[in-house]
Amino acid sequence: MELDPVLLSRIQFAFVVSFHAIFPVFTIGLASWIATLEALLYKTGNPVYEELSRFWTRVFAVVFGMGVVSGIVMAFQFGTNWSVFSYSAANFLGPVLSYEVVTAFFLEAVFLGILLFGRHRVPPGMHLFSAIMVAVGTFISSFWILAANSWMQTPAGVELRDGIFAMTSWSQAIFNPSFGWRFAHFAIAAFLTAGFVVAAISAWYLLRGQAVHSSKKALGMTVILLALLTPTQLFVGDMHGLDTLEHQPAKVAAMEGTWETRRGVPLLLFALPDQQAERNRLEVGIPGLASLILTHDMDGEIRGLKEWAPEDRPHVATVFWSFRVMVAIGLLMIGVALTGAWLLLRGRLFDSPRFLRLCTWMLPMPFIAVLAGWMVTEAGRQPWLVYGMLRVSEGVTPSLTGGMVLFTLIGYIIVYAGIFIAGLYYLGRIMRAGPESFGPASEDHGRAKRPLSAVDMPLDDDGPTRPARS
Repeated sequence: MELDPVLLSRIQFAFVVSFHAIFPVFTIGLASWIATLEALLYKTGNPVYEELSRFWTRVFAVVFGMGVVSGIVMAFQFGTNWSVFSYSAANFLGPVLSYEVVTAFFLEAVFLGILLFGRHRVPPGMHLFSAIMVAVGTFISSFWILAANSWMQTPAGVELRDGIFAMTSWSQAIFNPSFGWRFAHFAIAAFLTAGFVVAAISAWYLLRGQAVHSSKKALGMTVILLALLTPTQLFVGDMHGLDTLEHQPAKVAAMEGTWETRRGVPLLLFALPDQQAERNRLEVGIPGLASLILTHDMDGEIRGLKEWAPEDRPHVATVFWSFRVMVAIGLLMIGVALTGAWLLLRGRLFDSPRFLRLCTWMLPMPFIAVLAGWMVTEAGRQPWLVYGMLRVSEGVTPSLTGGMVLFTLIGYIIVYAGIFIAGLYYLGRIMRAGPESFGPASEDHGRAKRPLSAVDMPLDDDGPTRPARS
């Protein structure tokens, strides 16, 4: 059996990106959560915020390290597996990815050291500033990465000359047609991922009767955030879908499982797309709802997949079902978040074991939704590397063999499994220790009447620990 290097290269890159993606989408939101805690600590002096910040900073450090290690491989894959694409798109992707390293990675690395080891060794304002800079760095990083990915989805500001993408407008290339809504969609997804993780861990501690005061504070804060952001994500996702309909209609047709161009297209709740027969089997749908969502008209027209040649269509079943998984989890998130807000308003949030258990069960959901959304985005772009301009089959390294790709894929799986197991082990140790192991908590929310010196503060593994304010 002959191994297809193009298919295996796609599988290899998909595996690496999928493994890597779950880390930055969490750390981006978590960095902002830590910066918020540090700001509240600086303003109020409440040691509960220090306890939470120290705990989640350690979680951030472990996950950040896993993300860095797993992400480095992708840069090598551009050269080993996709050298033709890398050479062709170097005029744009080379500078953009370099900007990400220079403006974001170095910023995160420098200030993360201060955030981790500088508490009570630098002035409180400097420590707060370092937390903010780490959070800013994560968003700068996502800005450049999403600019590059969005350009591949909706290329702009370039001309293809003798197989090379020549720049005609940097502003059009960076701020390409799909960048704005994609960046907003991703940013909110990062906040939601961190929010649901914090809520799940806080609920778990409350069920165990561990770190009760700090867990109540964290859960109450995140429930409010989630109640605001989950409906917002629904709106942003809708706008992103309309933008995709304009610039990548074949992707939307695959998302909706629409083969024929027609009006009043139903929203399919269930179907089995048959790529060979160019039809769906066992359809269950709501009449006219897809047209209403996509065109804001029950009788709106949606183009079908048959308007594109078979070789220009994405794999429909992958896009169709990934989209439904993402949307279903999104609706579940909205329900959980609004239920939590309602319980909080009624003063029953912390006394509802059923809801607390539901929060713990939600822990993996945002990660699954992110991966499903990534599958929609990337599988829906197929068969193009740069949409409408460069095919996947044209971008692979010519001398690559299927055996070479399979060998490295197996190696990646083994190494990444080791990284994941080690990361889970250290995260498990942090979780078992609990927030109270990383800082004092007190019911006293008052301000300190005088600044305290290091002599006044008991030492711990990170230096002087701030006492409860009097």
